[in-house]
Amino acid sequence: MDPHRPGRGPAPVQPTLLLLFVCLVAGPVQSEPDLAALARPVVDRLGLAESPDRLSDTQAWQVPTRIVVRADADRIAWLQAAAPGVELVPAPDAETAAAAVAVAGVQAVVGFCSAEILEAGSELRWIQLPFAGAERCLEIPAVRERDILVTNAQRVYGPEIAEHVMAMILSFTRGLYRYIPAQAEGVWNRGLVSEDLLWELEGRTLLVVGLGGIGTEVARLGNAMGMTVLATRNSRREGPPFVEYVGLADELPELAPRADVVVNATPLTPATADLFDTDFFAAMKSTAYFINVGRGGSVVTQDLVAALEQGRLAGAGLDVTDPEPLPENHPLWKMNNVIITPHIAAGSDLRSERLWIVMRENLRRYVAGERMLSVVDKSKGY
Repeated sequence: MDPHRPGRGPAPVQPTLLLLFVCLVAGPVQSEPDLAALARPVVDRLGLAESPDRLSDTQAWQVPTRIVVRADADRIAWLQAAAPGVELVPAPDAETAAAAVAVAGVQAVVGFCSAEILEAGSELRWIQLPFAGAERCLEIPAVRERDILVTNAQRVYGPEIAEHVMAMILSFTRGLYRYIPAQAEGVWNRGLVSEDLLWELEGRTLLVVGLGGIGTEVARLGNAMGMTVLATRNSRREGPPFVEYVGLADELPELAPRADVVVNATPLTPATADLFDTDFFAAMKSTAYFINVGRGGSVVTQDLVAALEQGRLAGAGLDVTDPEPLPENHPLWKMNNVIITPHIAAGSDLRSERLWIVMRENLRRYVAGERMLSVVDKSKGY
């Protein structure tokens, strides 16, 4: 007998008793979502670091009353639950004069940073960047002079950028960088790439320069493909178990000759500017590939061009360049062993929502005076 079908089974339950039964089964009604719990899977997956101190324990922090967010009205409504009692002011376009006007009298901005914004926002205490690179924001004197808290989107873009790196590596090692252009010409040539250049990645060596959020994801995928993974980082030797050796930054010249693929995943700082130059490329194997998803300014472009022209590198995959964009007549465009993508490695179908979840969680933490995620170390530049 089916008690849910009308006209069958016992007499209908009275509405009051039915409501009580539903409440007992479903538990207490939650009027507000647990935003911290909703964010936890993303925070844990990305391995985001918390600041050591709660904001409420610092003298500079006060409960904010107005925060400007680079978002439209729908996104503002979605964010509002994280900032009860706080006026969230939309500024869809950070470049307009209206955005500068909007920051007057606010304590924080989410989504952009500029000298004009800092000049207009004399009460600003926190800036949430929507990207990992913080160098342009930190170049503004007021950020340091006023000791403004800056948080960024470090590690948020790691998963998709790492897959972009692997796509470039596989394009080289499986010959796709030559066969795809041949397809456009209608050319069937099985010998276009000799078999000794069609690598199996298992047993090859991957060197990740910059074992941060992006570099760690690259290392993880490289290890999953059977590669031996080496890495460098600026601050310490500790690394995940899938990295065989983690060296400090000054060990890079000794590690470069061991690599079949070198991936630059460093931020742009005084220490990494022009890091990849003639001496570095001379240290690499002539059969090795260089992949750059860090910053164009880390590479001396003319030195890279010379290394490629002289056969001192097998090829290069570049998602970032210097200058950016490359001029139409730049020699890198014409090289058949170079893959160039227009700074789009961070794009994916999941990236935007992941970013907003992290920024909403930091908004919630700031309003509540909790420990913040992904605080930028101004002395290091990232």
